Amino acid sequence: MPVVNITRRLPGKTLSNDIDSLNSLGTVEGYLPVRVDASPEALKANFNTMLTMQQKETELQAMVKAAADAARQAEWEFHNSILGMKEAVRAQFGPDSNAAQAIGYKKKSERKRPRRRSA
Repeated sequence: MPVVNITRRLPGKTLSNDIDSLNSLGTVEGYLPVRVDASPEALKANFNTMLTMQQKETELQAMVKAAADAARQAEWEFHNSILGMKEAVRAQFGPDSNAAQAIGYKKKSERKRPRRRSA
């Protein structure tokens, strides 16, 4: 018998078949289960719990997507404001200043001059 891995999600086809079985149980005459978890009331309660949790998961996924979009937008706004600050520092203090070096630029005087290649 194969090992059942309950950490993986059930395939949609399996869930669909399970729901069909639950819906068809109403046509079975004289169903008296020995197991309490197989009673029609327990099955319906588990089904309703599953639907509630799936709905909650979908809502949380939508919230995660919205939060990710908001975070991405905030990151771009922050990045663009930093670029504006860097331009302002270069414009105010010049490309060869200590201030330009402090915010991450290399001083213009410290850049290597391009060398000619010999033919």
